[in-house]
Amino acid sequence: MTLNAFKFGLASAITAAVLWLVCSALVMVMPAMMLSMSGDMLHMQLNGMGWHLTLIGVVQGLVAWFVSAGIAGWLLAAIYNRLQKA
Repeated sequence: MTLNAFKFGLASAITAAVLWLVCSALVMVMPAMMLSMSGDMLHMQLNGMGWHLTLIGVVQGLVAWFVSAGIAGWLLAAIYNRLQKA
């Protein structure tokens, strides 16, 4: 089975964008809980810190994750397709 690398990259980018927006919304609604959970996931004590979430920051992160995930998804599908031929 061959993957369409462009479509797989686009699907990866859209998925990352949706997850970024959900995460950003959760940080806006429940900042203390999300900070605690982030610390738990990183094995760090982050309670002394705080969120500095701005609309510009959300948009910049959205674009960065969209592009990064798109490239990573495209690369993953391209490598997979090459390995299928071997």
